[in-house]
Amino acid sequence: MSDAHLQLIARRRGRPGDTKEQQIRRGEARRPALAIREATGALAANKKQLAELVASFAPGLLDKLGVGPVSAAQAIVSFSHPGRCRDDAAFAAQAGVSPLQASSGRTVRHRLNRGGDRQLNRALHDIVKTRWRDCPRTHAYIAARRAEGKSDPEIRRCLKRYVARELFRALTAARG
Repeated sequence: MSDAHLQLIARRRGRPGDTKEQQIRRGEARRPALAIREATGALAANKKQLAELVASFAPGLLDKLGVGPVSAAQAIVSFSHPGRCRDDAAFAAQAGVSPLQASSGRTVRHRLNRGGDRQLNRALHDIVKTRWRDCPRTHAYIAARRAEGKSDPEIRRCLKRYVARELFRALTAARG
């Protein structure tokens, strides 16, 4: 529902000739609209505070394409402190985006690791979705991998691994 619709519903007032049923119906329609509007404002304020915290902890992290306050905060929480992960490969394994052999016979391929920190994996997934949609470099990468015969899930796994490496380097530089 758009903001305009919510605003219209929230502004509804009763008329002098309304029946009791109409008054109750209007009141019950206004109540959730007002609650949604209030919750939306609170969520926006919370996101702003989270962005300030992330910027103070890891400057420049929010400047990366697709990295929002929530996904950046999850990366920071999972990263925890320098030394927890010895390198970007360990961080990728922690996120569950390290490649696992899935070869059989003459086919040589890798699959996505299903283990690890699922919230961090979700944050990487959200970043990759944004880049998949909006980033010209990612579009070129996808086209090149499709030309090699890779499937979309395989390409997504490779992109998540790349994003994990990028986030690890940014977090290490910020906390180093």
